[in-house]
Amino acid sequence: MSVRTLKRCDVFCSVIDNFGDIGICWRLSRQLVAEHAVAVTLWVDDLQSFQRICPELNPLLPLQQINGVCVRLWQADLPSLAATDYPDLLIEALACTVPQTYLQQFSELRPDAIWLNLEYLSAEDWVHGCHSLASPQAGLHLAKYFFFPGFTAQTGGLLRERGLVDDLHQFSQDLSAQQQFWERAGVVYAMRYDLKISLFCYQQQAIAGFVGQLQQLSPSVLLVVPEGVVAQQLREIWPELTTQTSVILHNLRIDILPFLPQPQYDYLLAACDINFVRGEDSVIRAHWAGKPMIWQIYRQQDQAHQVKLQAFLDKYLQMAPPALSALIRQLHIRWDLEQPLLELLPLLIENIKEITEYQQQWQQFLMLQQDLVTNLVRFAENKFIMPRNFS
Repeated sequence: MSVRTLKRCDVFCSVIDNFGDIGICWRLSRQLVAEHAVAVTLWVDDLQSFQRICPELNPLLPLQQINGVCVRLWQADLPSLAATDYPDLLIEALACTVPQTYLQQFSELRPDAIWLNLEYLSAEDWVHGCHSLASPQAGLHLAKYFFFPGFTAQTGGLLRERGLVDDLHQFSQDLSAQQQFWERAGVVYAMRYDLKISLFCYQQQAIAGFVGQLQQLSPSVLLVVPEGVVAQQLREIWPELTTQTSVILHNLRIDILPFLPQPQYDYLLAACDINFVRGEDSVIRAHWAGKPMIWQIYRQQDQAHQVKLQAFLDKYLQMAPPALSALIRQLHIRWDLEQPLLELLPLLIENIKEITEYQQQWQQFLMLQQDLVTNLVRFAENKFIMPRNFS
């Protein structure tokens, strides 16, 4: 029996926290087009936020083509579509809900298609039993399949474009390329600093103490802060940042960067020595940059996210020497709890070479697994040839 190839895919994205959800969906959509020749329509309900990470996008246009992806504004009432306009694969991304009227029509006109719920990233073991499971839906001729990104071969894997890790590794070894990057970013003096740190996190109560600690370090430090809530916190502490993009505090320089297009953010992580990242999209990119990282996981009520963080740390540190493992774990836990890093920050600097080597070892382990988009395409194409009856 011949395998039917995936030709068309619709991705639905509801922008919840401004950038994380659309960041993942935009990377996924571009990779489907570039590496798998899939025609993708990306439905997004907030084009203003989308434009922050994709400057080419015009938020006033409800329909436009960017990087081979058809971007459409997702409004309450979706337009009526002909049978030929519905995709082979429908992706509900990251807990969004496609309108029932669309699903009903989709189910009736394309019962041979695949409907997939792309879940949030998780390192918890329970996802192994739920990944790729079907959930029959009452009144529809389609089942919804659950697809979990993750860090093991029993999950869907991680977003990783072809050649990305090699490109970032070469960049991190090329001082001339790094200088050109910093000049384009408007930070022409970056290479003069001994230590470069990127800081992308949620609101952090310990931010003033963190900056104070950086000032006391013996190496000179450049702290690069992408625009956002922490940049605003820093402006409240150092009002001069309201009228200028940088401030010098003894041995430390703070630079506020405007939002970078996604590919440039990848290179920012590779150009820095330590990366503080948050949420889902930036932590995956930090893995491919291969530099020491501290992850601030998405916060949930009743501290439920701490279980998820511990599950990640258990997997991430499984091959680490005990002392290094304890240091990295405590850095993550204190940062998550918004507590001062105190003696841990100097230890992080002191052990930066060993942590970098371990990060690259972990990276190589992850690269033994297939990337998320390739896994997703193979899953859909395998389902095309299997008999399915969910009515």
